[in-house]
Amino acid sequence: MTVLVSAAMKSHERKPMRRFMTRIAACLAIVLGLGAVLVVPFNHSLAAPVPARLTDQQFWSLSKDSSEDDGVFRSDNLLSNETTFQYVIPDLVRTTKPGRVYMGVGPEQNFTYIAALKPAMAVIVDIRHGNLDVHLMYKALFELSKDRAEFVSRLFSRKRPDGLTAQSSANQIFNAYLRADGSKELYEENLKAIEDQLQVKHGFALTAGDLDGIAWALSNFYQFGPSINYNSSLSSANPPAIVGATAGGGRGGGNNQVNYASLMVADNGNGQYMSYLANEENFAFLKDLESRNMLVPVVGDFGGDKAIRAVGKYLKSVDATVSAFYLSNVEQYLVQDGKWERFCGNAAALPLDETSTFIRTGNGGPYTRFTGGRGGGGGVGNSSTAAMLSELGPCVSK
Repeated sequence: MTVLVSAAMKSHERKPMRRFMTRIAACLAIVLGLGAVLVVPFNHSLAAPVPARLTDQQFWSLSKDSSEDDGVFRSDNLLSNETTFQYVIPDLVRTTKPGRVYMGVGPEQNFTYIAALKPAMAVIVDIRHGNLDVHLMYKALFELSKDRAEFVSRLFSRKRPDGLTAQSSANQIFNAYLRADGSKELYEENLKAIEDQLQVKHGFALTAGDLDGIAWALSNFYQFGPSINYNSSLSSANPPAIVGATAGGGRGGGNNQVNYASLMVADNGNGQYMSYLANEENFAFLKDLESRNMLVPVVGDFGGDKAIRAVGKYLKSVDATVSAFYLSNVEQYLVQDGKWERFCGNAAALPLDETSTFIRTGNGGPYTRFTGGRGGGGGVGNSSTAAMLSELGPCVSK
């Protein structure tokens, strides 16, 4: 079976991850041996400023014009299965600069990084169209919800429990919703509200496939509630074709012990709770960013010919610099498919400076700056950061 790029399927075995990172190091060494020049930080002098907001037409055009043909992966990736992705946040906050552009892959884990790094704009690139539809669903839910408790109510189609306030902790919110029953009536109301928000309020030209993809995602959150995990949709019907999950639902991997609730109440390893639903401030930052159309989902293969370079071209045109690029473990599949050097060239075309940072699931390559997690191996229990310019210098001409 051919495996394509996604944010999914974190390996639980350390030896394969070590072999994978050794291959990346070897790729860098080979390209360095070719004598390629170093990446030069982007010159901002001739670019227009980053907009404070995108119009609905600008948002939709940027998403569609930057996207490649829909790709596939073996999972629908409705939520993350990474257990310690918050561990690198203190290092990221010290190193990166706010008010720039965050790039990432996959679903909701991006929101936690965005809330911490405070970018002016975010772009999420994923090979599956289903991930774009998940982010459109989230966009509508952020805009429709006045606070975290309402957002969780809408996401999981459960009546808001009494007593939840702006001061409630994530633990209090999710403990309350874990005891609440799902409501088919609320699910249908929420789905209609999402569709109206996107099609009527924003005027987005959603296809029938988009509507199917949004309904697939919301229906699984309704069915499984806050206990949904990476593999929950395994027991659901096969997802619509637009989701791009070749094995159906969450099949093929994931940490069954990690669910949505546990991800939202996790800490950064130092007792600090930093999930995007940890407090109202984090939620409000995401709500504002989404309301200004400044979180843009794109369909693209990291090792493809268009998406990342198209995003880079746009960012340079608005005087933007990438603060961080969350890769999950996508490079594992890029190496397997012989696409890592092409990705390296694509990423080198982004507007970067010495503070621009890769975020990985796994130990990373030879320029790894910080590793946080369990045991030093790869997989879902380990994350790392690295300076992008250092790693991408050899690939400037790729």
